Amino acid sequence: MREFLLASTSPSRKALLDGLGVPYRAEPPGVDEAVAAHWSPDEAVRQLSARKARAVQARHPSAWVLGSDQFVVVDGQVLSKPAHREAARQQLLALNGRTHALYTGVCLVGPSGHLTEAVEVARLTFFAVAPEELERYLDTGEWEGCAGSYRVEGAGQALLASLEGDRTNVQGLPMMSVVRLLRQAGFTFFEPR
Repeated sequence: MREFLLASTSPSRKALLDGLGVPYRAEPPGVDEAVAAHWSPDEAVRQLSARKARAVQARHPSAWVLGSDQFVVVDGQVLSKPAHREAARQQLLALNGRTHALYTGVCLVGPSGHLTEAVEVARLTFFAVAPEELERYLDTGEWEGCAGSYRVEGAGQALLASLEGDRTNVQGLPMMSVVRLLRQAGFTFFEPR
């Protein structure tokens, strides 16, 4: 059996991959997530997902490793993971009542340096909610570790007026792309355990 690792400890990414039924282990990539200022959001998520996958694959050279990263973009401003509550508040205020894009990059790296990648974009519109409601959402703590400071798999879905694109993309792993990458690499599904 092939060794397959997820270069992430994100609970939402693990839940999505669990649903696929392919055996894997999750491992933190431990990489610098800084990106060059001149990179587009598309290029940034490509580079970061590849950086994460390569970092874990370097520790497990015979394994296949899936890396992923996300950026939220509103009016040309990139919103990554907020460092603290005030940063999360500012991100949510920037998204409040507005439409934004969420870019997710995925990269599959395997033995012999085999690398395939994909980027998916979703467009989301937030309801215009009162500042007090945003504060109550901040109180949930869901903003921690999330690009854009919200989670659609939790209470954050109550902020969404509309979503165009793949919901799994917004949750952290665009599963149709992930399945395509795995199939291209020769993975099979529905194997007896």
